[in-house]
Amino acid sequence: MLDAPARRVLSPTLDAVGARLADAGVPALALTAAGWVAGLASCAAVLRHAWLWALALWLVNRLLDGLDGPVARRTGASDLGGFLDIVADFSIYAGFIVAVAIAQPEAQLACLALLSAYYLSGTAFLALSSLLERRGTSLAADGRSLRLVGGLAEGTETIVVYVLLCLLPGRAALIAWLFTAAVAITATQRIALGVHTLRRPAAPLPTEPAAPGAVMPQENRLPARG
Repeated sequence: MLDAPARRVLSPTLDAVGARLADAGVPALALTAAGWVAGLASCAAVLRHAWLWALALWLVNRLLDGLDGPVARRTGASDLGGFLDIVADFSIYAGFIVAVAIAQPEAQLACLALLSAYYLSGTAFLALSSLLERRGTSLAADGRSLRLVGGLAEGTETIVVYVLLCLLPGRAALIAWLFTAAVAITATQRIALGVHTLRRPAAPLPTEPAAPGAVMPQENRLPARG
């Protein structure tokens, strides 16, 4: 819900910094890898109850994730980069919640529910994005490798919630339950969008004209009409 306005505010700065990094020869994949390592370190800090370190490392993870895209778009975005970026994001999103569940045992049930909601929402997000891409359906073009399907709980909301978990670990269960509800609503939104969109027949894909003199395969020939 907050991703679009946050992107409008932050994109000029991130694009400017990304341009400098690209000009300095920093590859986008290096930023993705560094961000993933920072995310893992944040999860480890949660396990040790080092909440301020966890917060700082989480913000570093998000900063680097915000920079690898602008760098990639300047140096040449690739499908591999987009794939590794989304895998890195999802692994840290889940790993952080697992770490909170271990560090705060009273929040384990809420964290389990949140992970289940993540699973459902992520499945709907990836499946619907892929099917809409195949159908050629236009979504908001923001330059990212994947067509993202929005909802109530998006990346910006996740950043805020994880910051709150670091600042208020004693309220981890309440925070996780509230975010579970938001993610579940997002999953419902995505499923409803998928049902509404995919129930309509897909537009036929354009076909290339046959070369002059080409013979149609037997199974593609139409019977003569008498």
